[in-house]
Amino acid sequence: MANSERWPELPYAAWADTAATLQLWTQIVGKIRLARTPWLNHSWHVALYVTARGLTSGPIADGARSFQIDFDFVDHVLWLRTSGGDARVIALKPMAVAEFYAQLMAALKDLGLSVAIRTMPCEIPDCIPFDEDTVHASYAAGAVHRFWRVLLSAHEVMAHFRTGFLGKVSPVHFFWGSFDLAVTRFSGRRAPRHPGGVPHLPNAVAQEAYSHEVSSAGFWPGSPGPVDYPAFYSYAYPAPEGFAAAKVKPDAAFFSKDLSEFILPYDAVRSARDPDATLMEFLQSTYAAAANLAKWDRAALECALGEAGKVRVV
Repeated sequence: MANSERWPELPYAAWADTAATLQLWTQIVGKIRLARTPWLNHSWHVALYVTARGLTSGPIADGARSFQIDFDFVDHVLWLRTSGGDARVIALKPMAVAEFYAQLMAALKDLGLSVAIRTMPCEIPDCIPFDEDTVHASYAAGAVHRFWRVLLSAHEVMAHFRTGFLGKVSPVHFFWGSFDLAVTRFSGRRAPRHPGGVPHLPNAVAQEAYSHEVSSAGFWPGSPGPVDYPAFYSYAYPAPEGFAAAKVKPDAAFFSKDLSEFILPYDAVRSARDPDATLMEFLQSTYAAAANLAKWDRAALECALGEAGKVRVV
């Protein structure tokens, strides 16, 4: 597949309004999963997952049955399906967040699913409750499709990167609060208590999420602020001394003082001769910087990257 298809253009400014609306839609679906799922360490139970057509909640228990909510960014619909065979569908098109919320809640009720969520968005300053938000109402289908293509390609590389770690490591999952695809490695050691302070997020949630040392990397499409373009990122918590000055690869990567993390512009990846290898180089080198400076037990925590159909030699 040509790089332009696998790694398409995704200029943030061209779809910023749609990105803001879509983030809020994903938060509504994510909060439904949150309301029905037992707490899992580091909030892993709330994440959405990349699929061959979009994003999914995965199965959510409802007594003797389960249900699932899927964003389909190929046909641009939202599917609600139950293990009993019932389904409802909502067209994804320009509409206010309040209308999307109302349609989704009505579809759940029609399926006999009673779910109540807190309607205030998370991790967004100056936000509006979902059921009152008539401001965000954009949906550019082509841009959303390209965003999903980037998520799909990034997921493949990040999932391969994940195979090289024997220690505790998260799935490659999509966090709707921060609107990013992430994978996180853990040293196994406790971390200093996180200060919290994330907008509309209880401090206890941030403190639980960062209860242990991490090296985390991911992709987000950009946002208003110092990185208003799509980019890959990598950070450590707590950041070891010297982390900001560490030499990482490729040359286009840099440390953002505003965000306190390494940044690799997405365009540097998509324009590379081998985008997959360029992204893997960033993931590996930034992790190595964090692990070496924090003196992780790398010999015990790491292994060779996995190969399809080949058992890991032990």
